[in-house]
Amino acid sequence: MLSVLRHRGYRHLFAAQVIALVGTGLATVALGLLAYDIAGAQAGAVLGTALAIKMVAYVGITPVITALAYRLPRRGLLVGADLVRAAVALALPFVTEVWQVYLLIFLLQCASATFTPAFQAVIPQVLPDEDDYTRALSLSSLAYDLENLFSPVLAAALLAWVTYNWLFLGTVAGFVASAVLVVSAALPKPLTDERTGEAGMMARMTRGVRLFAATPRLRALLALDLAVAAASAMVLVNTIVYVREHLDRTASAVPVALGAYGSGSVIIALLLPRILRRITDRAVMLPAACAIAVLFTLLAVGTRVDPGGWAWPALLAVWAIFGAVCSLVITPTGRLIRRSAAPADLTAAFAAQFSLSHGCWLLTYPLAGWLGAVIGLSNTAFVFGALALGAALLARQLWPVADPVRLDHVHTELEHGHPHLAGARRTATGWRHAHHYVIDDLHARRPVRTTVDTA
Repeated sequence: MLSVLRHRGYRHLFAAQVIALVGTGLATVALGLLAYDIAGAQAGAVLGTALAIKMVAYVGITPVITALAYRLPRRGLLVGADLVRAAVALALPFVTEVWQVYLLIFLLQCASATFTPAFQAVIPQVLPDEDDYTRALSLSSLAYDLENLFSPVLAAALLAWVTYNWLFLGTVAGFVASAVLVVSAALPKPLTDERTGEAGMMARMTRGVRLFAATPRLRALLALDLAVAAASAMVLVNTIVYVREHLDRTASAVPVALGAYGSGSVIIALLLPRILRRITDRAVMLPAACAIAVLFTLLAVGTRVDPGGWAWPALLAVWAIFGAVCSLVITPTGRLIRRSAAPADLTAAFAAQFSLSHGCWLLTYPLAGWLGAVIGLSNTAFVFGALALGAALLARQLWPVADPVRLDHVHTELEHGHPHLAGARRTATGWRHAHHYVIDDLHARRPVRTTVDTA
């Protein structure tokens, strides 16, 4: 996996990602302490609202920013987003009112909603080789998982020597370092389509969503996102309830359980590049989504039984497998998007994925907490299992077994001499040719009949 770091441009971008993640992890800890200082016993409500603001920004603001920023230089966009995040982190220690926290968090998440899709769209061009790109996706997943494990430990170590306000300065340093590394990386020139600029604001905002709606494997991906969101919501929202209330264990057991979830994801991130060289993305992702439903059933049944000595290791095992199967679904996502979008549309496609997937989490996070409190953990697991199973079956229906990359199709609307028709042959119905087929301005829908080169 680490062989992909021999590419200098990607090495700098990956370092920028890791440093920014560490900074974000420090800010997460510091924000909780800041909320407690400002709101006391209401700190949980403040943090819950801040999380809702984050999700709303990701779901609603990402398409708008992508549409507005399509002409901006890629390097300037990434660096500008990092500097805005640094400025917000620098201002957070000085807030004294809850509304100020909400405003700064909104600005911070808007900047993140700008940075992340643009960053994701750069990597496929920096690493055009499929195997290298797969390794990069696994390495990125590994970075996220390790950050979740080690940032709280780092924060705890720093808090033994400094106050939490200094953690925000660590966040500032992380975002500034990320900006410096982006500046130092050799970024390929973005591929643009002049028709994008001629399109109206609404057309640019919805371009990525329309791409998802018209591409079967991407429609399936959205259903798979819902299955993953159900699993991650149950783990992140209700772990503390399982550990403290159902198993009656100490607070120190909570990070152990969350660490088990992360460890499962880490193991898959290490193994997945080798797996995807042997079998297709569909053959990996669909069974993993079905496994989520099975795990929810086991969790529901196990929760109905009085916990004995077996219950704690069983919970750790289920959480680890949850992390593994979620990683099996999430990590290949970039491969599907790259396969399904023209280079000029990658940013719009990644922005749509970013927004739509967070829309799934915006649904499942509060639902997991509310159902857990109202109908209990076991019934909530049954409900979420049904949701995951329905999403997995829908994805299976939407994603055809024969999923060709290269499609034979006919153009009836293009005139002779159009550049796209180079090499096409004239038939009774129009100009026929075959190529790597994606939805764009010249290909509004998938042809009914397809040929060769399955993905």
